[in-house]
Amino acid sequence: MVGPRSLRTGEEQSAAVACADLIPALEAIGAGAYVVDDEGRIIAANRRAEDMLGRPADELVGQEAHTLLHRGAQGQQLPTTRCGMRQALRPGSTAQDGNEYFEQADGSLLSVSWTVTPYELGDRRSGTLVIFHPEQAPDTGPRLEQAVATLTDFERLALLAETTTQLTSTFDTEEVLRRLVGLVLPGLADWAVIDLITERDEVWRTAVVQADGTTLVHHGDLEGPMPPIPEASRMPLAQALRGVTSALADPAIYRRAPDSGLTAEQHRLFDTTGIHSAAIAPIRSTRDVLGALTLGRAGQPAAFTRADLSLLEDIARRAGLALDNARLYQRQRKVAETMQNHLLPQMPSVPGLQMTVRYLPSPDASQVGGDWYDAFTLPDGATALAVGDVVGHDLEAAAGMAQLRNMLRAYAWFREEPPSRVVSRLDEAMMPITDVTMATLVFARVTRTSDGQWQLSWTNAGHPPPLLITHDGLANYLTDGHGLLLGTGVHAPRPDATVLLPPGCTLLLYTDGLVERPGHTLDDGLNRLRQHAAALAHRSLPSFTDQLLHRVQPPGLDDVALLVLRTPTRERHQPTPLSGE
Repeated sequence: MVGPRSLRTGEEQSAAVACADLIPALEAIGAGAYVVDDEGRIIAANRRAEDMLGRPADELVGQEAHTLLHRGAQGQQLPTTRCGMRQALRPGSTAQDGNEYFEQADGSLLSVSWTVTPYELGDRRSGTLVIFHPEQAPDTGPRLEQAVATLTDFERLALLAETTTQLTSTFDTEEVLRRLVGLVLPGLADWAVIDLITERDEVWRTAVVQADGTTLVHHGDLEGPMPPIPEASRMPLAQALRGVTSALADPAIYRRAPDSGLTAEQHRLFDTTGIHSAAIAPIRSTRDVLGALTLGRAGQPAAFTRADLSLLEDIARRAGLALDNARLYQRQRKVAETMQNHLLPQMPSVPGLQMTVRYLPSPDASQVGGDWYDAFTLPDGATALAVGDVVGHDLEAAAGMAQLRNMLRAYAWFREEPPSRVVSRLDEAMMPITDVTMATLVFARVTRTSDGQWQLSWTNAGHPPPLLITHDGLANYLTDGHGLLLGTGVHAPRPDATVLLPPGCTLLLYTDGLVERPGHTLDDGLNRLRQHAAALAHRSLPSFTDQLLHRVQPPGLDDVALLVLRTPTRERHQPTPLSGE
């Protein structure tokens, strides 16, 4: 496979990177295959496509597929409106057709059949996988028989391609299993049974699903824990779970006395479901056996054949890779979330002030990111507040966040300096000491004035501005004190800003995941946040925070860190006692 080159935009390069996971599947398809973006431009192609078209990847990648390849029967250029393949790209579903022509590099025409199926490129962008195969001219009996056989193989390839795209586009284990069942039922069988091996080497019958027409019915009474895998059993399921081999099975092999509890459970499955023919294949990852996939036929009269078993093995192999990726993702995410939860601090207790925090990890990110908050008491009695965002969405970003937080604490504690000077010191030390390349930050000091009021001093290093909401619901962004983000290499003086906090006001420090939304400007997000914050000004602080998150509904594309502070309401003066009372 020649890697994608000479792409014209950064978005195309991102799409090509996203398609890297598809490359092994493209090479294994055995037919010409390429991936196009949502505008129909080719972003990756396999060697078979290069050979059949006589064009190296350099001549394919970045080109609009219809303009480059699609021709009429006489070699004429076809308008887009007459391109059946281009029209099939739009609904986002699998489609196929034949008797089309692609132009080869030497100008000759190649008659092809094709299939298109959706493929997710990442970052919520979609593309399409195109598979094409030479089509034989139906002029003689033998050649017609060959075309029919080729079409059958072609349908198999299309199913495997759709299996790859559907299973590899999610990192949720339950979603992988749901899609797997939907791919094999009802087209290949009446029943689908999935047995998975847990991390403790126990077997769990995770799914028993029946195809009732086009409706899939789950049989929870047949699901649950299974007996252990017998070491010496030669029965089909036991061998599949040990990764020994795939096998065909029928009720006859269970008429003898069971050799293990696992075999007894299989006997019960066949009796309950009425399966007369089954195909069983191991679900493997690159390292371990993860389980077994069983397809059963009860209403369909035909028995499974060796050819069916080969197809099932290919499907189970792709399912194993998808399940392994999902498990690794979930394990890594759990580690990252645990790490971040330990890194994020507890709020200090400050007499007179209320504080609360929230942290929402992005459900779509592969790992947690570098969003963080902090609050701590300084030696002079002031309360330091910080909210920041380290560029990135991985463990390195979370580790970088911890480094910056600890350095910020040290600089703020060591000297009684305005926030701008503390952040300047942090910026100067960030590049030589940490692995963080870029970050944004709001750092503030909250102090009590001599007349009992609360004062906020802050500096902003390229971060969304704090939001101040009065007790009466007036909401304004604190846009002063804004300077460059951290990591630019420019160490110009940073500004400070100061404001008296009104009694009963609410101060909101947050990261950009709260206000950024696809298809909307940042101003839209800021206005939406201000509107809802103002409406909730009368709520208690925990209620204010939870209801604000509920109403704003962050889209989940980025982590969200939120620090909320509230000053005490004005104390009511007692009436002056009258003389003699």
